Amino acid sequence: MPVSSKISGGSKEDTPERPTASVAEVYAVANRIPGRYRALVLVAALCGLRWGELIGLTRRDVDSDAGTIRVRRSIAELPNGERVAKLPKTAAGVRTVAVPEVILGEVRRHLEVYAEHGPDGMVFVGSKGVMPRRNHFNRLWHRACAGAGVTGLRFHDLRHTGNTLAASTGASTRELMARMGHSTARAALIYQHATAERERSIARAVSDLVQRVRPQADQEG
Repeated sequence: MPVSSKISGGSKEDTPERPTASVAEVYAVANRIPGRYRALVLVAALCGLRWGELIGLTRRDVDSDAGTIRVRRSIAELPNGERVAKLPKTAAGVRTVAVPEVILGEVRRHLEVYAEHGPDGMVFVGSKGVMPRRNHFNRLWHRACAGAGVTGLRFHDLRHTGNTLAASTGASTRELMARMGHSTARAALIYQHATAERERSIARAVSDLVQRVRPQADQEG
């Protein structure tokens, strides 16, 4: 069914209070998802894009030479099955996201093998040659997660993985807001707080390790 050209406003942004997949888990699932969705999983996880933003991408939105993806719309599926194009989830959602070089080759291969032709061709297309539906993809997602031994992970949780990775690089609050497509600092601060807590946990673990081996080292000294 074609996507309606109606454009509606963005909705309220949510908070990252969900599980976060590790990089190993992301690749384990990507290795088991059908090939046409492998890049979708990797881009969701490393760029932090939402489902609706991903399936709304066209070739003109992806600059594989510059290594960027321009998010300018999101696709929503209504209860009656109709799909409509709308503005991204927040006013700041229209943005250009840099693609990590580690997956840029995957994106280029996807464009060559699976994407529709032409500048307006859809980047992510289902096996029947149409825009993927969430319920069908979810079945593939759950199957891939089961095969990878990953439990309790939803596709949207990949966005939290991407945002957590970005926060862990030391990016500023404003930089995180721009990458995540948030109009307020609230979510960015939550991710920054989470990575700060993780850093303290690592420091405590290092301290415990040193405390265990220090007596022996002191005796040998």
